[in-house]
Amino acid sequence: MHKILHFGPDTCSVVSKLLKEKETEASGVEPYDIEDADRNCKALVKKGIVRVADIKFPLPYRPKSFSLVIVSDALEYLSPRYVNKTRPDLARVSIDGLVIFTGSPGHRKAKVSESKYGRVAKMRSSSWWVKYFVQTSLEENEVAIKKFEHAVTKMSCLKMPNFLTYAIPLTF
Repeated sequence: MHKILHFGPDTCSVVSKLLKEKETEASGVEPYDIEDADRNCKALVKKGIVRVADIKFPLPYRPKSFSLVIVSDALEYLSPRYVNKTRPDLARVSIDGLVIFTGSPGHRKAKVSESKYGRVAKMRSSSWWVKYFVQTSLEENEVAIKKFEHAVTKMSCLKMPNFLTYAIPLTF
């Protein structure tokens, strides 16, 4: 059984798809207000499968609660100070790794680049993220990368997005 945590503005959609996969248990954290969300999203929140929480605060999960933590379109809204504070907490709840999808100025998603959520996205380049990961002593984990690539090919809901700049499971 794979336990996956997704964190990002499309959490309800991703979690709904993950729940359809065999041997997968999915949870999510929606970082923004769900007032305008569809019925399915509100039902996931009501059941406790998806939570609404700000990424700046500690996650309400025990250490090593999930096989994999996937973060998409969420870190762009944080200052480097909060990225430094948030990343260890995301890693804390993961067993095998942390996969981070970040936007790139050349490939923006409308939802990410707008200030719809009260914060303007800091569209950092892929080189900024690579430099950040190197400076924080994170390393690529080849075994975890292969596991993630295998999962992407098996799970129809985990398509590699065109705005990916860094999606590598990391060792901590």
